[in-house]
This record gives sequence, structure tokens and C-alpha cells, in this order.
Amino acid sequence: MIDHSGEDAGTGKLAGKPPRTGDEQLKSLVKLVKVLECFSLSDRALSLAEICNRTGFPRSTTHRLLASLRDVGFLEQGKERDRYRLGLKLFALGNTALSSFDIHREAAVTVNSLRRLAGHTVHLAMFDGFRAVVIRRADPTVENTTPSTFLENAPAHCTSVGKAILAWQSEEVIDRLIEAGLPKFTPDTISDPVALREELAIIRERGYAIDDGEHLPGLRCIGAPIRNFQGQVIAGISISGPTWQMPKENIPDLAKVVVYHANQITENLANNR
Repeated sequence: MIDHSGEDAGTGKLAGKPPRTGDEQLKSLVKLVKVLECFSLSDRALSLAEICNRTGFPRSTTHRLLASLRDVGFLEQGKERDRYRLGLKLFALGNTALSSFDIHREAAVTVNSLRRLAGHTVHLAMFDGFRAVVIRRADPTVENTTPSTFLENAPAHCTSVGKAILAWQSEEVIDRLIEAGLPKFTPDTISDPVALREELAIIRERGYAIDDGEHLPGLRCIGAPIRNFQGQVIAGISISGPTWQMPKENIPDLAKVVVYHANQITENLANNR
């Protein structure tokens, strides 16, 4: 029996529309995530056309996905209603996610200690499989670390904190990242797969990574890996500054300081698991 609302009186489901399968629901979820991934620190607001171009989805599909994300608070529309930005709901969820990570709590004191000793900006990041997600940052001109709500993505193939993590990942993970592409940010970015693998081998041998203007021109960074209680590299910590403030001859001594603090965080995680 069908009532006038178009629903089957017995099941409450829309008449003539079969229920969506698990695979269809998963595909829709993947599409929603792909839309959210279009936004970044450099692209805070995007139009429908820009999101279509980045996702490759048809305009009608993209509009439907944007409407769904807006309805649940994951996206917001500007006053002109022609541009979208990430919503406060994601801000709240991100803060909750950060507070659940042991490393976010255990590393706070160590991050500040490294900032004071090195005199450079410190980044603490975790690996999401493709990028290094910065979960703590300490600036040398500020007494405390940034709030836990600060998040930033760093390319894993051309930043010191990213390469420090990537060097100890499995060949499968490295292959997947290479297949996804190695975008070139500066003339010094390593975008050749063979060259990247050689760089990662050097990093494993010496125990730390260097970014010499590979992501941002004129910026030099030193990063070291952080391990969980099982010995797996899950995060990294780095210091960064202008090349004139961090001359090459100072790298070996600064690297010792970075590695020491990375090992300290590793030890804290093992002792407090």
C-alpha cells in the first residue's frame, strides 16, 4: 500500500526507489571527502565551478554534494552564496580528534623546549598516508605553542618533517605516495621518484631529514622521526627558519638537538601507553 507522501506504508521507504547498497553509500562518502579535500590554507573559499574542476564531478553532482555538506554544517556559504568554505562543525570535530591523540598531549612540553633551545619555529606532525598533518606549532617569538585547533597539511615528499616520517614507511606506502604524484613547489623540489628514494635512503642512514628550499624558497628545515611504543614511525618534529638564520654549517649541531627531542617524545609515548 502506498500513501500520498510517496512512501510505502509498510516500510516507510520511498516508492519506486530501491535502497542504496553499501557500495553506493561508500562511493558517496568518498565523493564527499574529495570535496572537502579541495580546501586548504591557500584556498579557503571556493566556487562551485572551482570545486567541479578540482574533483572532476559533474556540476549537478557537485551541487548536490555541497548542499549535503552545508546542511550538516561541514560547509558554509558566503553572503553572496557563490563561494563555499569549511564549516565550524569540522573545526569542533578536528579539535576533538586532536585531543584524543596521546602524542598531542605528551609532546607539548618537548615542543616548547625545542623552540627555546633551537630558536626556530617548531612543527609537530602526524602522517595520514600522503601528507604530514601539523598538530602543534611553536613560534620562536611566542611563549606558548599554538592552540590545539591549529591544523596544517605539509607535503611529505618535500618538507623535512614529511620526509622524516616517509623515510621509515613501507615500500607500499612510498609507492602509493609516488603514484599519487610529486608536485614541484620550487626548483629544488624532488619530483623524480628515483631521486626521492635515494633521498629517503640517506635520511634513514643519518637519522634526520633536511628541506633546503624544497617547499618554500629561502626556508631551511631539519626534521626527525617519532615512533610509537611498537617502534613504528607515526610522526615527526622539525625546526625551520630562513636560510640566513640557519646556515648549512649549523645543520649537524641543530640536527642533534632535533633528534634528541624526537627521541624524548618517543620515550614519553612508550612510558605512558
